[in-house]
Amino acid sequence: MASVIESMLTKYNCKNISDYRNALKEIAQEVALCGLSRGGFFEKAAFYGGTALRIFYGLDRFSEDMDFSLIQVDEKFELPHYFDILEQELQAVGLEMIVESKIKSLDSQVQSAFLKGNTLKHLLKIMPTKHSPLPIPSNEILKIKFEVDTNPPELATFENKYRLLPSPFAVKLYDKPSLFAGKLHALLCRGWKNRVKGRDFYDFVWYVSQNTSVNLPHLQRRMEQTGHWNSTEILTTAKLKILLKERFHAVDFNEAKRDVQPFIADSSKLALWSTDFFCALTDEWKG
Repeated sequence: MASVIESMLTKYNCKNISDYRNALKEIAQEVALCGLSRGGFFEKAAFYGGTALRIFYGLDRFSEDMDFSLIQVDEKFELPHYFDILEQELQAVGLEMIVESKIKSLDSQVQSAFLKGNTLKHLLKIMPTKHSPLPIPSNEILKIKFEVDTNPPELATFENKYRLLPSPFAVKLYDKPSLFAGKLHALLCRGWKNRVKGRDFYDFVWYVSQNTSVNLPHLQRRMEQTGHWNSTEILTTAKLKILLKERFHAVDFNEAKRDVQPFIADSSKLALWSTDFFCALTDEWKG
């Protein structure tokens, strides 16, 4: 049904092939969420991360990944159980899907200091059919990383959000304070090898600009789980701000800018990025 994709394209101002590629990835993500919702996925799992923030809270940067977390540990959870309905939902709007298991190497360019062995990782390969209204070659493959944390940190809080296209559906996702906790965990604890992940810092600015509070107990559980906090201590806003400032003094912000530029439309938003800028934001943020 090309008309569904055409309807979903109306919110984009696509001017070139690159714009259409990004639009297709975002549309495929929303169609996938609809399929997961139909399949009962959100009875067991919640959506979080940059893509959740973009789709449901208006973050103004592109995000390629789809990150999920089980609501509670479930040793019987099987992600492939949901692949058939994902494929059906995508086919219904003129998209084809191939799923590959993805093993994330500890030697990857951006190394995660909190890489968890109990995270299910897959790569969704999305291809438009020859009947697609998008001006993208039908043999072109767009990739979306799909991950599920099967050992979720405790004390996250959730809410339900709704979308109308490709058809009305509901998604369970982390609320903003819990999403912010996940982002602060990444910003503070992510290990860098050759590249600073500037997207973490861009999102931090966005959260502060929204006067977002943080779910401190959940952040503490995340940090405990990855060995970055002693469980005998209580994480407070004051202690968090000290950790943030220490992190900002360790960052090469030119590298951070280069990382995030492909994901945003207006690079002028990065002009002030510096240690002083981020420390000042931290001082002003109420936590």
